[in-house]
Amino acid sequence: MISDVKEKTYRCIFYLIGIVVLASGLTINTKAGLGVSPIISTAYIFSDISGFSFGDTTFVLYCIFVIGQLCLVKDWKALLQIPFSIVFTRFLNLFSTLFTIQPSTLPSQIITLAAAILLTGIGAALTVNMKIIPNPGDGIVNAIGQVIGKDMGFSKNLFDSFCVIVTLVIGLFSSRLFFGIGPGTVIAVLATGRVIHTFNQRTKHKLDTLAGL
Repeated sequence: MISDVKEKTYRCIFYLIGIVVLASGLTINTKAGLGVSPIISTAYIFSDISGFSFGDTTFVLYCIFVIGQLCLVKDWKALLQIPFSIVFTRFLNLFSTLFTIQPSTLPSQIITLAAAILLTGIGAALTVNMKIIPNPGDGIVNAIGQVIGKDMGFSKNLFDSFCVIVTLVIGLFSSRLFFGIGPGTVIAVLATGRVIHTFNQRTKHKLDTLAGL
């Protein structure tokens, strides 16, 4: 009994750490000045078009991701991601206010981008691996992986690419071509999935053991 409580406590701790780390990574990516994270690029351009906050447009996008999961894997537990999204996107709004970094040189931008990708990948892996309620962006990635029979790292690369294409199309028709899309976005498409894959390879077994998974 004590062991079960200890394992559940570990799961909750790792999960909460994952939420904060993920929200930090996504927010810092918008500050690097090299293009935003691929998976939230659509929310970013809609924020500019509509005038709504980045957190609010991300919440709408996450609801769409939840619907996508329902269509793919028919798991109604995905609906629990909606209240999660409300909390998570408040973190995005909070961090957008708190993080005032504005790197002005290319080396500082690259360092900021690298930190953002690292945080995003680790945060995504932690929230999904703890099997509580995943971030909808990672939930849809995980669902795609289940359907096509690939690991989360590969499906993350695939879905990120799709998000960038959608954002480019919206930008084309709204006179905002390449808005939020930059070299950092392309790097994130390639690198975030690899961070998840590497992090899982090195830590998943140990974390699963601690959390009783």
